[in-house]
Amino acid sequence: MRIATYNINGIKARLPRLLEWLEETQPDVACLQEIKTMDEGFPAAEFEKIGYGAIWHGQKSFNGVAILAKGSTPQETKRGLDGEPEDDHSRYLEADVNGVRIASIYLPNGNPLPGPKFDYKLRWMKRLRARAAELWALEIPAVLAGDYNVIPRDNDVFLPAAMASDALMQPESRDAYRRMLGDGWTDAIGSWHPDGGVWTYWDYRTKGWERDAGFRIDHLLLNPLAADRLNNVGVDKEHRGREKASDHTPAWIELGVTDMQP
Repeated sequence: MRIATYNINGIKARLPRLLEWLEETQPDVACLQEIKTMDEGFPAAEFEKIGYGAIWHGQKSFNGVAILAKGSTPQETKRGLDGEPEDDHSRYLEADVNGVRIASIYLPNGNPLPGPKFDYKLRWMKRLRARAAELWALEIPAVLAGDYNVIPRDNDVFLPAAMASDALMQPESRDAYRRMLGDGWTDAIGSWHPDGGVWTYWDYRTKGWERDAGFRIDHLLLNPLAADRLNNVGVDKEHRGREKASDHTPAWIELGVTDMQP
C-alpha cells in the first residue's frame, strides 16, 4: 500500500502535473495540501476519471487539504483539530482507507517571528499532538502525512545557516516535532535516511531547484502498527523539475498492509 503526501500549491494551477503524477506512480492514497480552493471548486470529477475517490476540506485562496484513494472513497473520520473553535483554517483532514487511519496535514508556517503567526504554529502543533494521542489509543495502523513546515534536523536542509532565523527551524518548532517522535511516532523518511540530504521543497524565489538548495518539510509519521509494516520510502524528486510544478515534490511510503476492513 503506497501512501503519498504532496503539497500541490494550488490544485487548479497544478492539476495537469497532479494528474500526470497520479497516473505515472499510482499511489493507493495521496494526501494533498495547499489545494487553495473552496469546496465547490475542487475538481473531484477529474480524479474520478482516472479511478480515484476523494474527500477534501477547502478554503478560498489558501490552505486546504484533501485525501485521494485509488478505487474507493476515503471514509472521513475528522476534519479540523479540536482545541480552538475559532480556528477556521482548513489544515487537517482524516480518513480510513483499507484499515489504515490516514491524516492529511498542512501545519502553519509560523513566519514572521516572533509574533502571532509563530504562536499559532506552536499551539497548532500541540493540538496535533493531542489528536495523535487519541489515534494512538485506537490501536489501528495510523499515518500522519503532510507538510509539517518543520525542518527536523540540520542535515535536512542544504545549508542550516540559511534557514536559522526561519520559523521552520526554530528550537520551539523542532522541539514540538520531536515530542511526537518521543511519543513513539516514526519519521519514516528520516528513519530511512539518518544522514539526511533528502529534500522535498525547493523555493521558487531563490531558484532553489536550479541550485538543489532544498530542505525536507514533508513528513509521514507512523505509529508502531504502521511502522512495523514499513517496506519502503521515497521522494519523487524528478516531478519538481517539470514545467509549472509545485515547489514541493511528493514523498511516499509503502506499507505491507492488506485490506483490514470487516
